[in-house]
Amino acid sequence: MITLDLIRSKIVSAITRSRLSYVEIARKINVRPTQITSYMKGRKLPALDTLAKLCAVLEVDANTILCVSSYEEEPPQS
Repeated sequence: MITLDLIRSKIVSAITRSRLSYVEIARKINVRPTQITSYMKGRKLPALDTLAKLCAVLEVDANTILCVSSYEEEPPQS
């Protein structure tokens, strides 16, 4: 099942793997470094336009972050 916690963990993982500093990421996606900290601590999720920029900077597919393949594999609920 896809949850906000799962999406948050995918964002955290992508940021961690990037080895970019919060300041570098923030500058590239035009947000404050405190926003990146909020994503990392699970206090906030990025807006969709920010998520798109974040995925581009981190070189990760948005479908991966949003668990789209997991959603497609879930059986329909009755």
